[in-house]
Amino acid sequence: MRLGLSQLIDSRLQPLIGPTRAFYEQRGTGRGPADWTELQATRASLSRPASSNPRPRVEWIDAGDHSLEIRIHEPLAEPRGVLLNLHGGGFYVGSAAASDVRNRDLADALGIVVIGVDYRLAPEHPWRAAPDDCETAAVWITEQAAERFGTSRLVIGGFSAGSTLAMTTLLRLRDRGLTPFSGAVLQFGTYDLSGQTPSGRLIADEYFLDAYAGALADRTHPDFSPIYAKLSGLPTALIVIGEEDILLGDNLAMAGQLAAYGVEVDLRIYPAAPHGFTGHPTPMGDAALDDVKTWLGERLDEPQEQKQRESN
Repeated sequence: MRLGLSQLIDSRLQPLIGPTRAFYEQRGTGRGPADWTELQATRASLSRPASSNPRPRVEWIDAGDHSLEIRIHEPLAEPRGVLLNLHGGGFYVGSAAASDVRNRDLADALGIVVIGVDYRLAPEHPWRAAPDDCETAAVWITEQAAERFGTSRLVIGGFSAGSTLAMTTLLRLRDRGLTPFSGAVLQFGTYDLSGQTPSGRLIADEYFLDAYAGALADRTHPDFSPIYAKLSGLPTALIVIGEEDILLGDNLAMAGQLAAYGVEVDLRIYPAAPHGFTGHPTPMGDAALDDVKTWLGERLDEPQEQKQRESN
């Protein structure tokens, strides 16, 4: 078998490279906050999230010592499934509301319920706060989906840090004997937060790692850095990553690890695309989002019996 990036990139994407590169040449690239002061400034500069139409239903669920906000987007027709979609933001910025427009689009396009979660943010709430909240939301959906939405077809997705949290959520549920999700869409997640693998060392000096880790001594803990986890028993995954993303190596490593543990992986690499590209108005980002919708639709259309066999 011959394996190289050129073999992993769909030829249909070649015409999209030029206009995508032009967008990023004009936009430029940035770096995340370098310390607490810059993080505060970044948070203060964020604009109010755009509202979806219709607006989501906001509910609060019990998360032990606090209440957790979830935002529920329901389709007009009877839903064919439920997507738990976790927002990004380096574990220290972002909100479920900032994904309202995107989640509404998925609900309408696929005829599914899409649920966003306002998990707690670092450094005020370091690890384990965010994965605890995501696990709480996942268990709630597992218990409520059939009665509330009339379907038990569940999938999970994440954007950047949200993909990391999607992985830890799946691992936590598996360790509890729960396998409710039949698929996972992982967009450019960070899987080695310890800075010890070659790909992990590329981001080892990023402030978000210290903010999220808090007092954690061993950053290879699989609940913190899922690349170190035993990955068996997880659902099939779609990994979306840009060829120019600093996390490309990390995502290639995660795809390889998942495959080594017997998990079906669909790896999609998009040329001329940096980190977060599916959130940018480029033809490459649009193509990736169309691929995500197609993949989710095919996954939700599979017979329940087949899904059950693959999750066991």
